[in-house]
Amino acid sequence: MSEQKKIDREAYQKRLDRMSEIFSDIVQHADEQAQMRCPYKNKDNECTAKFGCKFQRKPVPGRALFQCASNDNLDYRTAWETDPNAYREMKTTLKTQKKRRRKKGTGTITHMGQVQQLEARKTIFDYADDLSVRVPTSCFRSGICHECVVEIAKGEAALCPKTEAEAFLKDNYRLACQAEVVDLDAEVEFMPLRRAPQILTLSQQKEIGIDPLVTRKGDRIFYDGEDIDRFRGNIYGLAIDVGTTTIVMDLIDLESGESIAIASYENPQRFGGSDIMYRISYDGEYPNELWKALVNAINHEILVLCEKLGFKRQEIYEIVVAGNATMRDMFFRLDVQSIGQKPYKSQIEHEYLAGKRKTTALYESSRRLGIRANPKARVYGMPLIASHVGGDVAADMLAVEMGDQDEVFMLVDVGTNTEVVVGNRDRLIAASCPAGPAFEGGGIACGMPGQDGAIESMAWENGQFNYRVIGGGAPQGLCGSGLIDLLAELRRHDMMTEKGVFANRKQFEMMVVPEHGIALSREDVSNLAQAKAANYCGQMIVMREFGIAPDQIHRLYLSGGFANYVNVQNAIDIGFLAPVPQERIEKVGNAAILGAREVLLSRKRRDELEHLVKRIEHVELETKPDFFDAFVEGCQFKRMTV
Repeated sequence: MSEQKKIDREAYQKRLDRMSEIFSDIVQHADEQAQMRCPYKNKDNECTAKFGCKFQRKPVPGRALFQCASNDNLDYRTAWETDPNAYREMKTTLKTQKKRRRKKGTGTITHMGQVQQLEARKTIFDYADDLSVRVPTSCFRSGICHECVVEIAKGEAALCPKTEAEAFLKDNYRLACQAEVVDLDAEVEFMPLRRAPQILTLSQQKEIGIDPLVTRKGDRIFYDGEDIDRFRGNIYGLAIDVGTTTIVMDLIDLESGESIAIASYENPQRFGGSDIMYRISYDGEYPNELWKALVNAINHEILVLCEKLGFKRQEIYEIVVAGNATMRDMFFRLDVQSIGQKPYKSQIEHEYLAGKRKTTALYESSRRLGIRANPKARVYGMPLIASHVGGDVAADMLAVEMGDQDEVFMLVDVGTNTEVVVGNRDRLIAASCPAGPAFEGGGIACGMPGQDGAIESMAWENGQFNYRVIGGGAPQGLCGSGLIDLLAELRRHDMMTEKGVFANRKQFEMMVVPEHGIALSREDVSNLAQAKAANYCGQMIVMREFGIAPDQIHRLYLSGGFANYVNVQNAIDIGFLAPVPQERIEKVGNAAILGAREVLLSRKRRDELEHLVKRIEHVELETKPDFFDAFVEGCQFKRMTV
């Protein structure tokens, strides 16, 4: 029998100490997990709870349980308290606090005329539920999705301080799920950022040859010849006009060419500023927040259309986007900072001018942009013309066949950033006018977008203003068309001078609809004068560059939601529009969405558009030596002279 090997006691002790250290670490980790890790979270970081939690996220594809987004920094030790006395003490404390707490206050919260009394421990989102106001969210109101942004029109001081989740918001914007009303005796008024303006009908549609990039052969779907999917029942495309103020979406059947549904709503990026320059600055400070707001709004509308019409989002195979340079590039998740600096060109235009790109158009997958469509759907961004003259104007021109005419035509796309194009098949000149949001309600005390409650037309009759309200209810403010009518009537009846001074020079504010507290102030008139001057300069300088007078223009096309409702004569009288004979002025509605629709349905039209934008001369208004003189002249409320 062999001799038994002696045990090295020192080595044995080291191994024993090491095992003890390992077991100690395991016990310590288990103890920490028992204290800090939610007991409902399984090993796959999934939530097994049967109740809602702010950390629940959408399940991983193929899995049934919600994902848990908790960072395990919560202290659950009080949940494991076993001391009966401690439990009773806590219960008594809670009861005492509940008795002391006020349940209701004397204050109210208001949305669009609907009023409710303030109650304790309620957020703006809770009140929105009570008032049946649709506020979007996809994070179970935890403050992570940043979709529920609301504007606090009144009573901001009555809310709790902004939370960390609201750090990206400035001024009087809050997340509805985070903003609790703490002063129950205050008066609070709020407004969601997604509101429905007047929807333009597509009255100018024309027949075009249907030849989309998305086609079907048997039960297979092809994109430009590439097999991408099986046939699911429908082949849809989506045309989107991304405006600074309004977004319009047109769902198209790519086989029949029929428009299936139209959605229109306010651009929810308003919390980043009311005009392009503010949003560029905001995007530099808080990257991707504006993109997230835009994409979330579009996805929400897609899901609404799916539910309403009974189809699946996977049946959308191509999306065409029209928009100015900033809106389009922001949609495509590009850096837009160069657009806000001289020479005001996007990085795409810089690359095109340097010969690095053949076109300023963009192609991207819907998946990368976060759009809820078919995973293999493509997104086409309409080509830019130059600087702030973007793909929306290119779409306008395509819709009205502007590049194929012998006579001289003029296009004015009125908006926060107005664009003007003059020309014919031989020559085309374009310019951009930073008009600002005044005629869309921004910076005007009683101004508002063109939606229910807005005064859209006015006339001075029998010593008072008669008016028409969108939706037919009580007036809440003045939209752009109503403001133009008001200014024209004040001038026509000598209640205001050409320079915007009230007849009573000491008068700071004029009550327009006294029974509803709607007024116009000197500051309002000044803001409107500057916005009008930008439109004035754009039209006047472009016509002069082309060498033509207003009465020589064969046809003036007015594009955009605002322009569609303007009283043309009043707009001419105050110098908002060039004095083209009225019978030659045609309102073409939302021509940008019409152009996007044509590009979606026709390869030929897409090719024509690519060639068209390369023919256009761009005029930089501010480089003209008499620009300032023209701007000052344009600030006066009188007819334009060229």
